[in-house]
Amino acid sequence: MKRYGLLTLIALIPLLAFAQKSDRPFETYLYNDEYEVYLRINFYDQNIKIPGQDLYGEIPGYLGRKNHSFCWVIVSAKVETEQKATITLINDFGSEDLTASLTRQNDSIYIFKQEEGSTVKIPKNGKWQKLPKRLEFKRRK
Repeated sequence: MKRYGLLTLIALIPLLAFAQKSDRPFETYLYNDEYEVYLRINFYDQNIKIPGQDLYGEIPGYLGRKNHSFCWVIVSAKVETEQKATITLINDFGSEDLTASLTRQNDSIYIFKQEEGSTVKIPKNGKWQKLPKRLEFKRRK
């Protein structure tokens, strides 16, 4: 009888670890299909590395573009509430910076809003494309 209790407890441990993950809404991968941009973030452990750009080390996250190495580096992130975080970004040249907020609407929708500073621009077809001040991202598993 004790053996079954112990086996049940051991079987439940992975489920408990998974349940704790959902309490970290700002540790995720977010994507915007329209502009083909994404956010890879972990505002808690701040241990994200940009592929091919080890110079930055571990950071809270970055905004990247599909099939392109250009990115905006999140240099600081502060989780205000379970629904909102404030972040500071710089472009990968270090020549522009901005403050933005990231707000979780529900489990799968996040709103990125540029507050102060430069406008986020991404390369597209050899030109710079400005992103809107308010951009909706969807969570991907």
